[in-house]
Amino acid sequence: MNTLYYGDNLKILRDYIPDKSVDLIYLDPPFNSKRAYNQIFRDKEGKYQPSQIEAFNDTWKWGDETEIALDELKRPTYPAEIFRMLRAFREFLGETEMTAYLVMMAIRLFELHRVLKDTGSIYLHCDPTASHYLKILMDQVFGVANYKNEIIWKRTTAHSDPKRFGRIHDVILFYAKSSNAKWETVYTPYDDDYIETYYRYKDEKGRSFLSRDLTAPDHGTNTGHFIWKGKTPAKGRMWAYTEKNMRQLEKEGRIFYTKNGFPRLKQFLEDMPGMPAQSIWTSILNLRSWHKEALGYPTQKPQALLERIIQASSNEGDIVLDPFCGCGTTIAAAEKLGRGWIGIDITVLAINLIEKRLRDHYPDVKYELIGIPRDVQSAKRLARDDKFDFEKWFVTTLDGQPHKSSGGGDK
Repeated sequence: MNTLYYGDNLKILRDYIPDKSVDLIYLDPPFNSKRAYNQIFRDKEGKYQPSQIEAFNDTWKWGDETEIALDELKRPTYPAEIFRMLRAFREFLGETEMTAYLVMMAIRLFELHRVLKDTGSIYLHCDPTASHYLKILMDQVFGVANYKNEIIWKRTTAHSDPKRFGRIHDVILFYAKSSNAKWETVYTPYDDDYIETYYRYKDEKGRSFLSRDLTAPDHGTNTGHFIWKGKTPAKGRMWAYTEKNMRQLEKEGRIFYTKNGFPRLKQFLEDMPGMPAQSIWTSILNLRSWHKEALGYPTQKPQALLERIIQASSNEGDIVLDPFCGCGTTIAAAEKLGRGWIGIDITVLAINLIEKRLRDHYPDVKYELIGIPRDVQSAKRLARDDKFDFEKWFVTTLDGQPHKSSGGGDK
């Protein structure tokens, strides 16, 4: 069943997600970019309020939690290579935020490897600040042989950066669980220059086409050796079609003749699915405030980005997991494409936003929510575990706006 979890994804993965139960994983973990995102909420009239609420802080610091995770990775349960690699990172990077980030990602990636089916794939979305370190980490967890692509996503057209070239892309690291991973080629529209260069001919109906070779290397059979309207292939080649099939192509108007009367095949633009998607994605721009899809969530990704990933590496009915699901773009894309889904997030605000998104766009969707209060006892449990999360949940449940607390002994 579709499931939305509130809580730390490491604990959720261990407590709830069985081995080899997920077909596709997409994760967009907080980058180690030393910045805090503030989520601005509108009131009921659609106006912005001056106060803000911190949705999450993506700065990782070396501390007790990092030490505990690193110590755990020493255990025989984990491959020894992962601990040795992290120890090496610690030695040459020091006990920095980047090292803490890599340790916390390592223990989660191990759990994600566990829950992924042998036919599954994982896409890790990151920025160039940490992508090279994360690739080394992914090589260890998923295996160098299962590395598929470093996808470059051009998220904006231009960016003004002082004393450097404009930073306009993110990185998506694509790994398979094994050589049996599912794959479906995804196509993108041809660009105008390609069409003008190659599909420059038009037939009597105005259809654009390119002309392709009708010959093939001579492999010794007699089926391709015949004279067609006075023409024969060059030495060492033969017709790629039988004489019967050539007549059928002629009848369908699919043979083009050059100035010297040599036949070539018409490949109509309207019959082509497009260009197979390459490892540089330029046709999906990041969201802007005026886009209908935009929810105001600071790290929201366009749904088209997730749809391309889901279509390429899963089938209808498969299970898609996003352990840092934020505002729920992966969930929305999976629901639209007929996949089951599992979402995990550690902020009440994200869970509330996802539920609203589902109500607005997929009112009939069935799912289970785990970790958010549904009765008095679970509300008391949340208040006991985290009073500030309880406050945020309680206020937003009443359509109120949480205030950014400065800390202290909240009762």
